Amino acid sequence: MAKQVVRPSDKQPDLPIDKIVLTEKPDDEVIEMDVLFVGGGPAGLAGAIELARLIKRDNENGGSLGDVEIALLEKAETLGEHCLSGAVVNPRALRELFPDLTDSDFPLGNPVPKDSVYFLTPGGATRLPTPPTMHNKGNYVASISEITRWMGEKAEELGVNVFPGFPAAALLVEDDRVLGVRTTPTGLDRDGGETANFMPAADITAKVTALAEGCRGMLSQAYQQWQKISSENPQIYALGVKELWETTIPLRSVIHTMGWPLPRDAFGGSFMYPLSENVVALGLVVGLDYRQANLDVHGMLQGLKEHSLFERYLAGGELVEWGAKTIPEGGYYSVPSRNHGDGVLLLGDSIGLVDVPSLKGIHYAMQSGIYAAKTIFEALKAGDTSASALSDYDRKLKNSYVMKDLKKTRNIRLGYKDGFIAGTIKAGLATVTGGAFPGGRIAMEPDADVEKVVGGATPTATGRLSVSKVDGVFKSGNSTRDTIPEHLQAGDDIDQATAEMYVNMCPAHVYEWVDGGLRINAPNCVDCKATDVLGPRWSPREGGSGPKYKRM
Repeated sequence: MAKQVVRPSDKQPDLPIDKIVLTEKPDDEVIEMDVLFVGGGPAGLAGAIELARLIKRDNENGGSLGDVEIALLEKAETLGEHCLSGAVVNPRALRELFPDLTDSDFPLGNPVPKDSVYFLTPGGATRLPTPPTMHNKGNYVASISEITRWMGEKAEELGVNVFPGFPAAALLVEDDRVLGVRTTPTGLDRDGGETANFMPAADITAKVTALAEGCRGMLSQAYQQWQKISSENPQIYALGVKELWETTIPLRSVIHTMGWPLPRDAFGGSFMYPLSENVVALGLVVGLDYRQANLDVHGMLQGLKEHSLFERYLAGGELVEWGAKTIPEGGYYSVPSRNHGDGVLLLGDSIGLVDVPSLKGIHYAMQSGIYAAKTIFEALKAGDTSASALSDYDRKLKNSYVMKDLKKTRNIRLGYKDGFIAGTIKAGLATVTGGAFPGGRIAMEPDADVEKVVGGATPTATGRLSVSKVDGVFKSGNSTRDTIPEHLQAGDDIDQATAEMYVNMCPAHVYEWVDGGLRINAPNCVDCKATDVLGPRWSPREGGSGPKYKRM
């Protein structure tokens, strides 16, 4: 008897390009800026800071630019509230961005004390040699939320106009040129009607718009499709679910695991980091090309906490924060062939600057922001912000350590497409050969095209350390209005098997199969973007919606 399978792309709507790329003229009350960064994460903030500093230095040395208005838009109510990462941070880009400061001045935690890697089974943990890519000597455990808040203060000190609570909903274009963005209106009811708190969308234009939206950025996706920009491989993604726990036993090592609770045909692993003396970060990351329709990352994390390796730290502790986020995992072959255009640059996670084998992306995102700033500065000085003038950004990126790092590890993640055992062998050979093995690109297909087998019981854990998805959303600080307009566009005629795949996939209990149909609990959404990879399309809600992360 043939197994029933779900192919997510069969039910996924197309990206609504006509609603995201607008050829209409900006509104009469347009806000005019010189440079606009869209996204208040590490890439956008690093770019704004570096550009402001370059302009200030040039003016002090008699340059002719004068006042240059730099704006940065962030969809969260305050900076850092939508930022989530492991995170072990390489301080290289911070040092370049702030040459007058030392590591002790940065908002980083303690240096990584030591690395521990384990292969897990349900009843045990086998210590493994730490792969060369995962050595963290000289790196720091940190909170990306705290880093971005600190960087935001530095940007404002330099005169950057930081506007939190303003999601960008569309690109304003003329011919092939990006003119700026249109923000999302505020104060609409579920049917799109205006409430007493209504504020219309605002048009913001700039000579250069830098898209630094993070993973699965909607404007970045739309721009690439509109301009027919491709990559050698499609981008692939993982979903990470993370918790912060206050503990009574200090953790003295950075821990990574592979194996259980993941099935052997899924790529991923877990981590536990000592964020401070009495706070640990615990998470599970799973590639969205998994093969089982009932796979539930949040549910597996709950079971993982009962494993002896983790339980001894968590027992007697308290869950203080929860969150979820997608991660671009395609690496070198998934970086777009072009990341610039007339009046526009694409930065950071929006173009997939993450090295999965080393579990690093923050310093690469920041470095892309620095390169973008240098390119924009040179273009402003020359009075030319055309695609030709901004093409130097791609040259800088291509010749940088960022792309050289990604090239060395280009096939390691991709080698796991055929399962854990084959992937581990391929990863080892690729590592020792500096990326030369297997001699060419391992071709991938989009996550949404990977068929998922239906059947089996959904993994659940109900122990004393477990937290439900709804309780997790509460711990994320989510305070989205219940009457907010629908921001998740599902396909037509969603069948039960597909709907149940959504139910299991989503860590925030957004989807339910009720009375023979798909129900979407949109206010639960924490903007992890996993749904945008495998299911209903995501679009930005009014400013301040979604999670309010503090130390993620």
